[in-house]
Amino acid sequence: MSSDPVRRVSVVSTGSVEIHPEHVGPTWKPLYLWLLTSRRWTPPRPINAYVVEHRDGLVLFDTGQDRASVTDADYFPKGFGGFVYDRLARFAIEPHETLGARLHALGLDVADVHTAVLSHLHQDHIGGLPELAGTNATIVTTPAEWREVMRPSPEVRGFLRSHITLPGLRWQQVEPEPIPDLGPFDSGHDLFGDGSIVLLPTPGHTPGSLSMLVRRPGRPPLLMVGDLTYDARLLAAGDIPGAGNRRQMRHTVGMVNALRQQHPDLVVLAAHDPDAAGLLAAADEHAPVRP
Repeated sequence: MSSDPVRRVSVVSTGSVEIHPEHVGPTWKPLYLWLLTSRRWTPPRPINAYVVEHRDGLVLFDTGQDRASVTDADYFPKGFGGFVYDRLARFAIEPHETLGARLHALGLDVADVHTAVLSHLHQDHIGGLPELAGTNATIVTTPAEWREVMRPSPEVRGFLRSHITLPGLRWQQVEPEPIPDLGPFDSGHDLFGDGSIVLLPTPGHTPGSLSMLVRRPGRPPLLMVGDLTYDARLLAAGDIPGAGNRRQMRHTVGMVNALRQQHPDLVVLAAHDPDAAGLLAAADEHAPVRP
């Protein structure tokens, strides 16, 4: 990269969410044990989406939570599935916290979106899809993640199919290909072919989870990791959250930390880390970042 193709990287919060401390982790408890028994909730955490203004088009990493999830009584499934969703998270989303409103505050519009990369297809990452329907945006996921949506009863695994397979969306499933100079990651997907935005396979929270590496000359690299962690300090310590395939998450967290060893200034930006906005601001100011 001889010149910087990225004009600006921003974080927008589409509301807030309270989850159980075991969800953040680390915990020894199995998912359904802590989900059904925990009585504690975290303070509100952001529901982040990231906005990368690249010279070849506007890129989103995740699209946040849909405000309809707090205004529409039929948004979530009924019965035991609905009970599980109630136990999993408590959301607060104001009218000015929709994806479109947040982009507007940056001087942008949903119609400007070239590509929306989804870290995974859980509800608090796909909430902006209704706003992108009918636009020219390409929605990026992985074959492994799409298979999870298409398997029977996806709702019990956290995939609200009716809010994902919307008419008017242009989906693209990407497979990793060999990419040099990424240390422990030997493959990924170079979004624009210039090395500035590379999608990395980071399974664990879900089978097809993606992270997005943004590299800019003279600036710390940014790694947006979705729900691989809820706190960049926990990830740096090798700790994993309480939801997902723990073996896979440990392996993936090890890969990310190995990448950090090669790039000590790497900034990890999670979807629900309260420190993410500050970490991004520090990186933008060329300040030392810990972790």
